[in-house]
Amino acid sequence: MDSEDAQEGTAVARPRVVAGVDGSPGAREALVWAFAAAARRGAGLDVVSAFPSDLSWNAPSLVDPQRIAALRAGTEARARELVAAVRADPVVSAVDGIDDVPCEVRVVPGAPAEQLVQMAEGAALLVVGSRGRGLVRSTLLGSVALHCAAHAPCPVVVVHPGTAASTTPGRRVVVGLDPAEASRVVLAHAAAAAEELGAELEVVAAYHLPHYWTDLYVALDQALAEIRASADGRARHQVDEVLGAEPPVPVRVVTEEGPAGGLLVHRAAGAALLVIGSRSRNRLPGMVLGSVALHGVVHAPCPVLVVHPPRRTHRHAEPPALAGSGG
Repeated sequence: MDSEDAQEGTAVARPRVVAGVDGSPGAREALVWAFAAAARRGAGLDVVSAFPSDLSWNAPSLVDPQRIAALRAGTEARARELVAAVRADPVVSAVDGIDDVPCEVRVVPGAPAEQLVQMAEGAALLVVGSRGRGLVRSTLLGSVALHCAAHAPCPVVVVHPGTAASTTPGRRVVVGLDPAEASRVVLAHAAAAAEELGAELEVVAAYHLPHYWTDLYVALDQALAEIRASADGRARHQVDEVLGAEPPVPVRVVTEEGPAGGLLVHRAAGAALLVIGSRSRNRLPGMVLGSVALHGVVHAPCPVLVVHPPRRTHRHAEPPALAGSGG
């Protein structure tokens, strides 16, 4: 009997959520969100904290192995203190299944962004705060969060200060939609997130009106209505294709004129989550993160889930199974 249980235990591996933490206030918010996400998914949580390994360039005395060991130990102690404090947070302790979340603290040497991307390989989700202790204080988004959003091999949640309470079920999940094939994957992730959070799914389709040098070419009201109706029809058709005739969550399609990035940030006010694809439709060299994704990650008033195009070689490339849909 014991051997059968062991075989069964090894057959089904827990999904894994990775959270990056440091000494910044945003790290606590990210950890709150990560704990709640792990509990809802029945996942394990890896809490990753990095300490500098190249101090010898500026302080040769720190090459001393004892100093490095002390730095590692201090980083681990602070990370564990943060984990204990977050576990006791009322927002976290109120989440069903939180006591069943196995948590591992991993302290690693090196640059935090690179280490988090590496540790996220094979994970279901990577969660980071939107601002770390970077050298450039004036940036709107910490370099670690930006690097992870652009390069992580799994979906990434960027948690902005003051938004961790958005883990409360029953709110909206907002997702941006466009005609690109990758948008289907983003929509599937958004639907899974909405079901996980017990939220309504709000699908936002942006469209643009033609602009000309002279009023002689301004489209008639009827033509403008047709442009809007066409965008709305495409969005509804895509929703039906991806989610079916009976979606697992309530779905509302919102079609508005204007830049997609600005519209998504506006619609995300008061939402539990904004879901966006990492790539835009342009093919500009070096554009690892699309302009819409970048605008959303930087300016959204709620946590942002960045979904990357599927990688054939990555086992988490497909959208997650919708919560409660397992057999």
